[in-house]
Amino acid sequence: MPRTDEADHFINAVYSAVQEIPRGRVTTYGHIATLLGYPKRPRQVGISLKHLPGAETDNYFHSGNVPWQRVINSKGMISHREPGSAERQAEALRGEGVEVEEDSMGEWYVDFGRYGWFPDVLPSEDSDDGDHHDDGEEGGS
Repeated sequence: MPRTDEADHFINAVYSAVQEIPRGRVTTYGHIATLLGYPKRPRQVGISLKHLPGAETDNYFHSGNVPWQRVINSKGMISHREPGSAERQAEALRGEGVEVEEDSMGEWYVDFGRYGWFPDVLPSEDSDDGDHHDDGEEGGS
């Protein structure tokens, strides 16, 4: 089933925003949604990333240029999407220098205080007036 223009716009905006997350940092699905002006759509951000085309495709956005691994849930946990997906995401983050801890239940966590990225606006939209933060605190998203 073909996507609507609105859906395509949102999905591409998600991919573009995720490309701005610095290496070695993480943010939440909710924060990406908020940065895009849709604070009630964190699940749609997750769905967009779940359907990110593979790097071997000729799509403009793909897993080779959109750092999907840098987006985690609001608890600092890597979400399980399919068998082995959380482990792959943890390994990708570790490859960027992010410490990922596994708890006794097999859940994977990242410390937002050390690795969080929560600017008020996307760097590409920043007016350079210095009125934003990037201090690792989640800011409610």
